[in-house]
Parts: sequence; structure tokens; C-alpha cells
Amino acid sequence: MTDHDSGASGALGLAGHLTRAFLKSPLTPLFLIASLAVGLIALAALPREEEPQISVPLVDIHVQADGLRAGDAVKLVTEPLETIVKGIDEVEHVYSETRDDVVMVTARFNVGVSSDTAILRVRDRILANLGRIPVGIPEPLIVGRGINDVAIVALTLSPADGQTAVTPADLTRVARELEARLAAIKDVGLTYVIGGTEPQLRVNPDPARLALYGITLQQLWGKIEGANTALPLGTLREGGRQVGLVVGETLTTSEEIGNLELTARDGRTVYLRDVAEVTLETDTDVDYVSTVGHGPDGIESRPAVTLALAKRAGANAVVVAEEILHRVEAMEGDTIPSSITVEITRDYGETADEKANELLFHLGLATLSIVVLVLFAIGWREAIVVAIVIPVTILLTLFAAWIMGYTLNRVSLFALIFSIGILVDDAIVVIENIARHWAMKHAGQSRFGATVAAVAEVGNPTIVATLTVVVALLPMLFVSGLMGPYMSPIPANASAAMIFSFFVAVIITPWLMLRIAGRAPLHPGAEHGAAGGALGRLYAAVARPLLARKSVSALFLLAVAVLSFGSLAALYTRDVTVKLLPFDNKSELSVVIDLPEGSALETTAAVAQQVARVALTLPEAISAQTHAGTASAFNFNGLVRHYYLRQLPEMGDVQINLAPKGDRDRTSHQIALDLREKLAALELPEGTVLKTVEPPPGPPVISTLMAEVYGPDAESRRRVAERVRAAFDEIPYVVDVDDSYGVQAPRRRVGLDPSALDFYKVQESDALDTLSLLYGSGTVGYSHRGGERRPIPIVLSRDRSDRVMDATALSTPVPADALPGGRGVVELGDVVTLQDELTSFPIFRHNGLETIMVMGEMAGDFESPLYGMLAAADILDGLDWPEGQKPSISMHGQPQDTSSPSILWDGEWEVTWVTFRDMGAAFAVALLGIYILVVAQFGSFRLPLVILTPVPLTFLGIIVGHWLFGAPFSAPSMIGFIALAGIIVRNSILLVDFIRHAQPDKPLDVETLIEAGATRFKPILLTALAAMIGAAVILMDPIFQGLAISLLFGLLTSTALTVLVIPAIYRLAKT
Repeated sequence: MTDHDSGASGALGLAGHLTRAFLKSPLTPLFLIASLAVGLIALAALPREEEPQISVPLVDIHVQADGLRAGDAVKLVTEPLETIVKGIDEVEHVYSETRDDVVMVTARFNVGVSSDTAILRVRDRILANLGRIPVGIPEPLIVGRGINDVAIVALTLSPADGQTAVTPADLTRVARELEARLAAIKDVGLTYVIGGTEPQLRVNPDPARLALYGITLQQLWGKIEGANTALPLGTLREGGRQVGLVVGETLTTSEEIGNLELTARDGRTVYLRDVAEVTLETDTDVDYVSTVGHGPDGIESRPAVTLALAKRAGANAVVVAEEILHRVEAMEGDTIPSSITVEITRDYGETADEKANELLFHLGLATLSIVVLVLFAIGWREAIVVAIVIPVTILLTLFAAWIMGYTLNRVSLFALIFSIGILVDDAIVVIENIARHWAMKHAGQSRFGATVAAVAEVGNPTIVATLTVVVALLPMLFVSGLMGPYMSPIPANASAAMIFSFFVAVIITPWLMLRIAGRAPLHPGAEHGAAGGALGRLYAAVARPLLARKSVSALFLLAVAVLSFGSLAALYTRDVTVKLLPFDNKSELSVVIDLPEGSALETTAAVAQQVARVALTLPEAISAQTHAGTASAFNFNGLVRHYYLRQLPEMGDVQINLAPKGDRDRTSHQIALDLREKLAALELPEGTVLKTVEPPPGPPVISTLMAEVYGPDAESRRRVAERVRAAFDEIPYVVDVDDSYGVQAPRRRVGLDPSALDFYKVQESDALDTLSLLYGSGTVGYSHRGGERRPIPIVLSRDRSDRVMDATALSTPVPADALPGGRGVVELGDVVTLQDELTSFPIFRHNGLETIMVMGEMAGDFESPLYGMLAAADILDGLDWPEGQKPSISMHGQPQDTSSPSILWDGEWEVTWVTFRDMGAAFAVALLGIYILVVAQFGSFRLPLVILTPVPLTFLGIIVGHWLFGAPFSAPSMIGFIALAGIIVRNSILLVDFIRHAQPDKPLDVETLIEAGATRFKPILLTALAAMIGAAVILMDPIFQGLAISLLFGLLTSTALTVLVIPAIYRLAKT
């Protein structure tokens, strides 16, 4: 091959050699086809999810510490368990909550640890240290929850219109049948029923009648248990055969139980129905669940049961959800009778598919826009090349994402949309330079040779420029904490896209150019390519006055520096705020209800109904599900906040389903603000706290604004916490304020009188059993009905409304048979004493230190916890504190010394601190890496400083852009800023390289600077416009708007200034 065919032999570099090798190779089209094939396979195979799956294993250790006050339980149970758990590998935090009689210790593992691994480690360590748990404390119950336990589909069953005869038990029966059938679907994971109630045969003893006949509760229990016995005894020999022998038969009806005969203490026979009411209960009052919606007569409430279904790890949420709903549709009219309706109250498969399709559309729109840009800027043939190159690069990137284990979610797709503008940069630079070289018409050089020479000319700076973008992005892959894995698809996929884009640009792009435009005449204006054309002339007209005199260049640089760095003052004046992530726009909201400790379940249910009816006055609300004494199907936010443990009577929530985003004008955040105002007007029981909860846009936290109060003792901590809460209440944009210590609920302690027990010959165990049966609930056995129907439990339990301690209850007979042969009974009131008291305050601990949490949400003028923290700190600083009681305030890290009060800001601020700290470190590493790359390329230690100079020029555009849109500077904004460093430096490298090689044999003068800028202005402008187009299509996204603003406005100002600032620096230093 001759020189006129190959270009400048010997100066080709890696890019030129690759182009020359593949330009006429038969492998090139095969490589193109293979790239498309593997990319399409990856697109079909990649699991679709709405959000990245962040593994944050939480393992709860539950211990029943009967009889222990909270303070005693901490010493005997909590502290030993915390010590055991803290030593487990990869445990990041240990939390504990200790109440009277109950202890829960939670181990939170590092992000990314497998949930199964976490549970096994905790279980093995606890079992290995059971000897450290005090005698009398039962073995702990270990419960693990992870991201794969979050339900992707929730089906709410309720009676159809007019079907008032349908009971919660009927709904539960159908839900159980659905659960059994749907669990058989491939990749369906955890399933559970919310609000389910099983029919039961309930025996409700009457203390007065028991006293009349002298029948004890133990006697009642024993009679039912004995009569309900059925068991095999062995075999009989009969007629030369073996016949099985079975004794007894379970009770099947309330009449059978009521007809059981008891022997009174005086020898009389008494039927069980004479001392207890036996009924078949179809609805228990353990919890209340209902669905509230718009009916023909207004807002209607109906009983409901919800079936929640999760998927297995790595499964495609879209496929699993579609299969679940397809099976449900097929069962309507059969398993699901016409008297029951099924409402889909959660479908994360649909939302994931909707989001993926929306972003894929934006991806196509960005591609089309860039193709149109190239069409008008260079030519239609070059536009065809770009139209092929972009999909090839994107599909290769999807294949890389599949190999790396990522899913197709909003973040990974945003990474592609974000990178589409920069991955086409290499192709545009190559295409534009090829077109320019073809226009230069060197004597004796064919278009083949000109193509190789064009690629070789920009090859080395293109390699360095590509690597600078990769170096800028990759350090973000090592951001720690919850935001690390959430944002990791961006640096991983964008870096892969950049690497693929280089090889596509130097292998496929020249091949396509030669095949599509190789024999075509030059398009109009191409003959001016060497001078930059019309854009070059425009550039020269602007640059010449700035470069005419050194004094003008110096003033220009000074003005640019003042504007760029001065724009940062908007952060101080709060014209631009700082926030981790903006609010998302979801189709669900919830209201969490906390009544004072000790509130009745019925009161909680009534408040939930009030909230639901207020919510349904919103035009966007479709329906609402109320929960009292239980929790709705938890999402990722509920997983972290432990909503699934909210099972107490004073706890409830309302799940609100909104119209799809396309059918409403307001965002879910705007709706939440409106709902919060409406709820404030409700008349609620004193001490009730309502929290309007939005699904977080990223990693969830316990509370947006949270102060952890530490101190030497509980009383001093509560005093400080009360003042912190009061400070929160004073701040207008801090709402839903709550604390972790609550109020002390009243309770009654029943004591056993030792002298009375001895006098009446009553054993302590008999007195305790009587109390347990009188005020508790116990399952005696099961009634087996046959016909493949679920057995019905036989329960000895008084009605909830009857569980009072009055004279009638205290007349309940207690066996007085401590002595052999004793058959007497005495009244319960003769052997017990009563004393009213208050429960202990709950004790919360974080990593071994006792703390009180004061929590709040942000809404209004400022929605970032930073501003709530600053306002609260100012209020606290202005208070009069007793000597030694003023708390110190820490922004990060627990106090080492708790001998004096202190406050640690936690919640969303902790994630914000870690994220921006790590991103700052990533930015520093990126700058160092870029500096090293440029030193290696140019062999100079000072020149890289010139190339890095335009990086601060992005400040002006970024800050102005955020101010114009009223958007906070967020983590995505920071990602955009870091990526901009690579993009801007890339443009600087191309410009500086051209300046250095423009006239290597002559001294540098102003005209050379202007010519270099004019020549490179067009490709720099085109690549910047391409990146801006990629950013523009995501400008309206609620989460990634900050990234789009940073790229769009940062590129707008920095590109315009870079092509002037670098020549101005050369003007001062080199001419």
C-alpha cells in the first residue's frame, strides 16, 4: 500500500492504524452486525426495574423479656445482644429499641451485602452465644428483610357494589387461594396477606357464670382440648388384616362445643354453653383494613384484604408483574367470585415499563436531534453515518451493562441519555475532520488516504480526550453509602459508552464515511473547511478584538474569573439551594398515623377513615386503603423505616393511589403539600401525629430532618429533645414533627398476694394461668372440616370490649388445690392486688449509645434538611440554657463523650454529607487523573494547567441555570459538573493540540491563535451542541433535572468561553 493511499505513513498512531486496518477489511461489516446483534440481545434480556435495586440488609432480633422494665432489659438483654451483633463482619450500624417486656436489636449491614448472607451471619453468631443471654429469656427470633422483599404487585380485594354479605373472612379465603396459585409463578418471591382474618370458633367465658358454678378457666380449657383430640393409636388384627386404630374426632360446630359437659365443684353437671358463649366468628378485631373510594352515593368505605407479592432477586419486574396480573384475570369468575372485586393498588412492573419506554423514547429523540444537527451542520451523508454510529454504540453499552450485572432502570437509562451527547463526540470530530481533509484535496492523495490521515491527525488527542471523560466519570463509581450503588450505573455505563465510542469512531465511522460519502461530490461550503467556514469567520470576528492587545486579553480573563467564581455566591444567599435529590413524581402517597400510646384500635381506625376521606377530596386521588393495627405493603422506604413492624393498636396508615402522571397536572409532591394542609384542619385526639410520606426519589432514610440527642442520662436527653422539638415547631418549613420517646402509657399491674395464696391454698401458676386465659387469647386446637378446607382454630378468648377488670372479672374462680386432694375454688380478687402505673419510656440506642430522636420533614420555602438544621441551630443557640446543659452540635459522627448533652444531625443529611464528600473526592481524583493524562500527551507540566483552566468556567452556567429553573443543586447536578470537567477538558485538548501543530516552524502569533480557534470551533461547537441535546431531553425529569441543567448551561457558557479563554492565555504567555 502506497503513501498516497494510506496517508502520512509513520505518524498514524493507534487510531490511524486501526482505521487503515479496518477501512477495507471484510471484518468491519461483520463487527457492525455483531455489535447490533449482541446489543439487541442485551436489550431483550436486561431485567427492567423502575429504580436500581440497592441491597441494604436489615436483620431484626426480637426478644421477649417478660416482666422486665425497659431499663432492666437494656442491661440484661439489649447490651449483650448489641455486643454480639457488633462483632459480625460488615455490620455498619446497630440500632436497638427497648420497651417494657420487649427488646428489638437491628443489625444494618453495609450496602451491597446479600440479605441471605446477612441473616445467616446473625443467626450463626446468636446461636454461638446463647449462653450470654440470661436465664429465663427465650431464644431470640431473627427476622431478615431486604430489597427483594418489597412487593412489586399489591392486589386489594373488597366486596363488589351491593355485596354487603361478603365478610372479611370471605375476602381472606379468596386471598389465600390467590396467594397459593400466584406463588407458583416463576420468579415470584415473598407473598403475604394484609388484613386477613380467619374464621374461628370462639369460646367467650362469662366470669359471673363461672363463679356461679365454680368452673375454672383451666377446667374449661382442659375439657375442650380433651374433647377435640384425634390421634392414631396403632393397628388392630382383624380377619388376617391390619386395620388402623384412631381415637377421637375433632369438634366441628359451635353446638358440639356448647354441649360439652363440665362437672361443677359441687358435683353438678354443667353444659359448657352455660358458662361461655360459643360462636363462629368470621371477623376478628385484631386489625382493621378497608378500601375507600368514590361510589354512586359519594365516598364509600368497604372492608378489604390486600395480597402483596414480591419478586426474586434478579428477576424482571415487568415480566413477573404481567404474569401475575394475567393469572388474576384468568381466575376472575372462578377462584375470584363476581361478588368480590380486585383492585390493583400497586404495579411496579407497569411503572418500570412505563419509565423504561419513556426514557427509551427520549433516547431515540436525542439520537434523532443529533442526526438533524449533523445534517444541517455537515451534510446528509454524514448524518446517515451518525444515525448508524449512535445506535451501535448504545447497543454495545447495553451489552456491557448486561455483562456487569446492571438492570434497565431509570438511572441506567439516564446514563445512556446523558452519555449520548458525549459518545457521539468522537464520531463528530472524526467525521468533521474527514470532510475537512477531503476538501483540502492534497495532490496525489485519494479519499482513502485522506480518511486515514484525517483520523490520524485527531487520533491521539481524541484518545486522550476520551480517556479524560472516562477518568472524570469512573471515580464516581466508588461513592460510598446508599447513593453509591444508586448512582453507579451512570459512571459505569457512561464510561463504557465512551470507550466503545472511540473504537466505533475510528473503525466503523471511517468505513461508513467511505462507503456512503466516499464517491459523492463535496457538499456546499466544504471547500472552506480548512478555514472553518462561516462559523470560523464568526469566531474570528469575536476573537480578534479580544486578542488584539494583551491588556484586553487580561481584562477579559479577569472578568471571566470574577463572573465564574462570583456566581457561587448564589449558594450563600440561598438563591440556589442544595439538596440530595429533588422530589419525584410518583402515583402513590401515604399518611402514617401515630396516636398516643395506649389508644384503642377503634380510635386509630376512625382517624384513618377521616384521613382517607380528606385525601379523596383531592381531584387526583383515585382510592385509598386504610390500615389500623397493621401496616400496608411496604416499599423501599417502608423497608428502611421498619413500617412492616407497625402492628400496635395506636398505629395505622392510609395508602393513597393517585391518577397516572399523564392524567394530572400536579406532581405528587404538590399534591402532598396540598394534602398536608387539608389534614392540618382535622380534629384529632390530642397527641396524634400525622405524617404525609412521599416515596423518596433515591435511598430512603428514617426521617428527612433528624436530630439524635445524646447525654449523660435519660432525663437530660429528654429536656434537650423537648427544646429541639420546640425549635422544629417554630420553623415554618419543618413539618410532621415527632420524637422517639412519646408518652408513658397507663397500665395496671396485678400482683399476687403471697399471704392470700398461702391462706387459700392457691398455687401461683394457677393464678397466673387464670389471668392469662381471662385477658389473653389462646388457641385450644383446630376443627378439621375436611373437603380440602382450611382448619378452623378453636380459640378461648373474651371479646375485646369485655376485657375490663371489674368486680365481675375478679370473681372468676381460681383452683385452690395446692394441697393433695384439694378441689376448692376461690375468687381471683381474693388472691391478687391491683396497682396503676405508667409504662417506661422506650430506650433507643445507636451503636451502643442511648439516644433520643427528634424527627421532621421539610416542606415549603426550603426542602433540604440543611436549612432546617441551620434554622434550628440558630434557635437553640438563642435559648437560655442552664450551666453545662447547652448541647454541642455535630454535623457528622457520634460523640465520643456523652457526659454532656450533644446533638448529631442524621437522616437525609448523613447521606448528603457522605455523597457530596465522596463526590468531592472523586472530582479531585478526576482532576489529578486528567492532569496526568495531559502531561503524558503533551510532555509538559504547565500546559495541563492551561487545559484545566476552563473547568471553573462551568460554575457560571450551572449556577445561573439552577437559578432560572428554581432547581436545587443536587447530587445529579454534581455528577453533571464532574462530567463537564471531562467534556470541557476534551475540547481544550483538541484546541491546544491544534494550536501547537498549526505552525510548528514559526513563532506563535495572534493570527495563528485565531486560525486554530476558527478551525476547531465547528467540531467543538457541534460536540457541545450534541451533549446539550442529550441533556435537553431530560430537562423536565424531576430527579435528573439537575444533571441536565449542569450539562446544558455549563456547556453553553464554558464552550463559548473555552475557545476564547485558552487563546487569551496563550496571548498573554506565549506571544
